[in-house]
Amino acid sequence: MKRIVVFLLAIMTALLMVAGCGTENASQGKQSDTRVVKDIEGTEVTIPKDITKVADLWHANNQVVLMLGGADTLVSTTKNVQGLPWFAKVYPRIKEIPAPVKGTDVQMEEIQKVNPQVVLASNKSQIEMARNAGIPAVRVNFADYDGLRKTVNITADVLGGKAPDIAKQYIAYLDGKIKFAEDKTKAISDADRPSVLHIVGGDDLLKVDGHKTIIDEWIRYAGGKNAITADGPQITVTIEEIVKANPDIIIIGGTQSRKGIEQLMNDPQWASLKAVQNGRVYSNPVGTFNWDRYSAESALQILWAGQIIQPQLFSDVNLVKETQDFYKTFLHYDLSDVEAQRIIAGEGPQ
Repeated sequence: MKRIVVFLLAIMTALLMVAGCGTENASQGKQSDTRVVKDIEGTEVTIPKDITKVADLWHANNQVVLMLGGADTLVSTTKNVQGLPWFAKVYPRIKEIPAPVKGTDVQMEEIQKVNPQVVLASNKSQIEMARNAGIPAVRVNFADYDGLRKTVNITADVLGGKAPDIAKQYIAYLDGKIKFAEDKTKAISDADRPSVLHIVGGDDLLKVDGHKTIIDEWIRYAGGKNAITADGPQITVTIEEIVKANPDIIIIGGTQSRKGIEQLMNDPQWASLKAVQNGRVYSNPVGTFNWDRYSAESALQILWAGQIIQPQLFSDVNLVKETQDFYKTFLHYDLSDVEAQRIIAGEGPQ
């Protein structure tokens, strides 16, 4: 009798072990369908293992997705991105993707209709809206080169596949351009650095960029110093403050830069500035995104700014070739000489 009891207990133990293993395997199988990524704030977000449908609500990050080879996963974009002529030239499908986002306004119900597996966004309220709608949302955002590196890596983690390897390649490229520029300009004292005023866009000449921004960083890498002493991007100043700063160089960003230059050069309030008197007022390049801010092409911005701010030091840079090489390597698009020149000049495709 005792032997029978022992035998039955052994059988029950074995069955429980088998059942346990089955549960563990099932659990592992379930876990393998998802993975965890960390966003720019370090928040852990659980997303599907294989990502094929992405809603990118931040205009700038659509370019990062394009560079990382993930543009075909986009099921939702923004109207701002669709309005960038070079983005559409390089990736025509962008015009066909639903774009229920204008500025920071988003129609979440329209995004739900395309069933994205993950939302990428910089705006905190958009992140909250997506999560409340049951969609995993990963926050990406940057205001300097360190943040650019982090955002590229986070986006690559979300996309998976070959994207992390492309991210490593890009960051090595970016770091190489920064070192190249710094080696040329690090010995220049503040007194010998031209002061640079960076105006956000031609539609508002009193909105400028200050310290603690990616703009301030590339100005310094390129051998200049910021004419604005306040901190932060897109600061509104007065014409009196600009006249007092009296910059040596003025750079205007955005697609309306030429309009801004024409207005500035014909306005007597600006006439006394050294930059105006010496003809050192420039349109910033615009490619698949503005080179000057929130852009993977900001790696090229450093070289362009070097040629504007310290032309003798950067005379060995063939910016047309550099631009062509970047587009070939990271955007898989062959730019002609004329196309590269138009991007550098801040002009759209012909």
